[in-house]
Amino acid sequence: MIHYNCYRNQEAQEWVTFVHGAGGSSSIWFKQLKAFRKIYNVLLLDLRGHGDSKMPLKQAFDKKYTFNAITQDIIEVLDYEKIEKSHFIGISLGTILIRNLAEKKPERVLSMIMGGAILKLNFRSQVLMRLGVMFKSVVPYLWLYSFFAFVIMPNKNHRESRTLFVREAKKLYQKEFIKWFKLTAEINPLLRFFRNVEVKIPTLYVMGAEDYLFLPSVKKMTETHLSASLFVVESCGHVVNVEQPEVFNTAVLSYLGKL
Repeated sequence: MIHYNCYRNQEAQEWVTFVHGAGGSSSIWFKQLKAFRKIYNVLLLDLRGHGDSKMPLKQAFDKKYTFNAITQDIIEVLDYEKIEKSHFIGISLGTILIRNLAEKKPERVLSMIMGGAILKLNFRSQVLMRLGVMFKSVVPYLWLYSFFAFVIMPNKNHRESRTLFVREAKKLYQKEFIKWFKLTAEINPLLRFFRNVEVKIPTLYVMGAEDYLFLPSVKKMTETHLSASLFVVESCGHVVNVEQPEVFNTAVLSYLGKL
């Protein structure tokens, strides 16, 4: 089972589950934990191979990771802790896992908060992915990861997010990085499905105004999906919960409070 931490609030009934992105860990939510645990029970996850999650020997030699397999890791923790339903808050690739979980187990999802959501890879993103596929086995993964982090979060005010994610990525190793990178092979059809098929679950997209790779597709989709709404954070890049934590926390808690 993947590593996780539970923070129980004796006065709360509802749960909030935080799902980080590729290369990160549950530590990226350190600016959210205090505010959310005052109101909710909180579950923080380290996805397989990230943070303090160490894979069992039988999984260590798996040739391929899939979104369904990683989503099942999350469900396994929910089942073990007897959490029947939860609000889910994700960042970047974590939003894909949450949306996938909502597709597989909609009865477990009270709402979805999608920070820095990835709904479509534009031309630049796809070029980056192809370059990564070409060089993933010959170039040290931290070089690739640092390069991608700079392209996605290029501005000076994105520096804290870049530094945090690169620091967390150091806990990975080359083979683990390659397994995660190979997920890109199945990402395009999955994202296309998510854009075209609306799930009837309250969804808030929290996007930075400077998240130029991913914001346009989210804007377009929220115009047609009735259960989804968009909150744009000014002067902010991809990792909204780190760059503008007070704005992020206020917007999300307000949204959840109205449900």
